[in-house]
Amino acid sequence: MKVIAVNAGSSSLKFQLLQMPEEIELASGIVERIGKSDAIFQMKFNGEKHKLVLEILNHKDAADIVIKNLLDYGVIKDLKEINGVGHRIVQGGETFKDSVLVTDEVIKQISDLSDLAPLHNPANVTGILSFKEVLNEVPHVAVFDTTFHQTMEPINYLYATPYEWYENHKVRKYGFHGTSHQYVSHRAAEILNNPKAKIVVAHIGNGASLSAVKDLKSVNTSMGLTPLDGLPMGTRSGAIDPAILGYIAKKENMSLEEVLEALNKKSGYLGVSGLSNDSRDLEEAIKQGHERAKLAIDLQVKSIVNYIAQYYVELGGLDAICFTAGIGENASDFREQIVEKLAPLGVILDKEANKLRGERLISTPESKVKVFIIPTNEEVMIARDVLRVGFQA
Repeated sequence: MKVIAVNAGSSSLKFQLLQMPEEIELASGIVERIGKSDAIFQMKFNGEKHKLVLEILNHKDAADIVIKNLLDYGVIKDLKEINGVGHRIVQGGETFKDSVLVTDEVIKQISDLSDLAPLHNPANVTGILSFKEVLNEVPHVAVFDTTFHQTMEPINYLYATPYEWYENHKVRKYGFHGTSHQYVSHRAAEILNNPKAKIVVAHIGNGASLSAVKDLKSVNTSMGLTPLDGLPMGTRSGAIDPAILGYIAKKENMSLEEVLEALNKKSGYLGVSGLSNDSRDLEEAIKQGHERAKLAIDLQVKSIVNYIAQYYVELGGLDAICFTAGIGENASDFREQIVEKLAPLGVILDKEANKLRGERLISTPESKVKVFIIPTNEEVMIARDVLRVGFQA
């Protein structure tokens, strides 16, 4: 059985075709600059990379290009080989507590949640509609970033704001990166042979979040109503004093929207360093003695350590800490800085193992908490849910 996992953004569309249930990647790629005459299509399969620059005016064109190239390059011989489609949806609110089969009503409900994710949900809906038009005979399943965190208790998802804000407008913590946190925590529990394990997942990429997991369920997470909350990230500020918004709006003569734009797109690594939102650029600058680049990394490291310590107490101890995503999986010096600061919790890093890549244990036998690198695979989680939800008897 072949399943395609789709992640549609406002001007991009990522995809991965998997052979299921074997979970073998057959092809993957991305369409970028949708809406432009010089849009870019890239696809990887059989160890080869293919790239085209062409006019792609909308997501329907992008979906057509993906399918056409899967056929042209012989990845599939016929559209009937694709048995299901999974769609990543950023915000499911309290409406969706699990992945669901896409219906007209589900599409409407996802659209209705756009106030909570104005940059993401409309694009996600566009992706659904585009692929449903191309592949209209197979089940389409919506997989939400937020559903894994729906197991949080009110004490962890409510804010101390007027309760009417929650009742009337659903102001609460939702959390994101749920498919990644679910995949990594389940894999860690499998390695530990302990489904009741207490686990912290550190998903650290340009966007970054932590989760506390117990009994394979999310107990707490760092992102909030939106992905802006929690850790400092590539361009996001993370948690700040909310009074800063009004203060800067007045001082800089900015609108609320402009301040939020700065907190989302001009803060984090980029804002503090003044150089880049890419951790690799900052690491190079640090070697040249750039103090603000170091400060940008240090601020994030401190925040990660604080969250891990909080979750250690909240869970009543930890069995494992798992690093994942672009920075978490690949930046050995970054992991070392974090683990060294966790020494009071009895966490000890195996520095030689930490220099290596791929799934592995990077703590010593003496460490009271095991530390892992576990590469995430959100597409596999999406494909698993297509099988589970889309082909129910």
